[in-house]
Amino acid sequence: MVVENNHVGIVGTGIYIPDTVMTAKEIAEATKGNWTEEAIKDKLGIMQKPIPGKNDGTQEMGVRAAKDALQRTGVDPKEIDLILCVGEEWKEYPLTTSGIYLQEQIGATNAWAIDLQQRCCTTVAAMKIAKDMMLADAEIETVLVAGGYRNGDFVDYADPAMSMMYNLGAGGGAIILKKNYGRNLLYGTHIMSDGSLARDAGVKYGGTEHPITCENVEKAYKSLQIFNVEHMKERLNEVSMPNWLRCIDKAFEKSGIAKDELSYLAVLHFKRSMHNYLLDLLNLRDEQTTYLCNYGHLGQIDQILSLHLALAEGKVQAGTVISMIAAGIGYAWAANVIKWGEI
Repeated sequence: MVVENNHVGIVGTGIYIPDTVMTAKEIAEATKGNWTEEAIKDKLGIMQKPIPGKNDGTQEMGVRAAKDALQRTGVDPKEIDLILCVGEEWKEYPLTTSGIYLQEQIGATNAWAIDLQQRCCTTVAAMKIAKDMMLADAEIETVLVAGGYRNGDFVDYADPAMSMMYNLGAGGGAIILKKNYGRNLLYGTHIMSDGSLARDAGVKYGGTEHPITCENVEKAYKSLQIFNVEHMKERLNEVSMPNWLRCIDKAFEKSGIAKDELSYLAVLHFKRSMHNYLLDLLNLRDEQTTYLCNYGHLGQIDQILSLHLALAEGKVQAGTVISMIAAGIGYAWAANVIKWGEI
């Protein structure tokens, strides 16, 4: 168990969601007849999703979410010692460091920053890294985890194999953690990864293997693909749910908290049937989570968004035991445990 003078707590969250949306009807139309509007809603669980507007760059959305978190919590940016940026690699300018840009934009002049990446598991992993660094380093008291996401730009809706990514949207999220905060404790985390899936999905064009050329430029920017459809499907069917459940079990074991105390699940968006199946496995009711059908999947922002919405709606209160769970292409699975309220 966590001792009173050796813990990390969550101060608060911030969110940025673009005003522009893509509806289920528009997604269906973009599939060129492969999917109906009703199937997009009922099977994939997407009513609508935010998509980026003109000025909604990946880094800028992370900045806006961070500013929202600072405003909501009252934290002075000069208090921040470390920024772990979870913004995606698809951003305004390649090879710029998003965390350092974010640091400058919010005035965190006493911080240092680093970018982290584990696809849709990045936020859960970053929170573990933040906690471990704070407990290991006396100079780190306050950490900002923040970033933006708009990988939906790369989705080719006419590709039937990409239906699992039709939900990709856009947005930014931020969460502030503080050492010995006295409330909202981050307990244990468990993460797994499976390298056999490392090259099963990704953006085909734009790297050193397949540079963008005059000949491929039209398809390059819609080239997020599943490279090995059969292997990815078979392997995920074999290991994905067992790995997820193992992460949850191990996170609770590390936390010294019984899993049956779980009372809110902050989970990424995926198809409705799988969402309901997972709730059944964990003996949770619909009101003990938030199905992000009006947001789609904002990558690693989903867990922050789910917690943010739950706090606003009263689903998370003093004493609520939360688990953030995530899965990302590569493939990785993660879960943590948080107990809301004072120690």
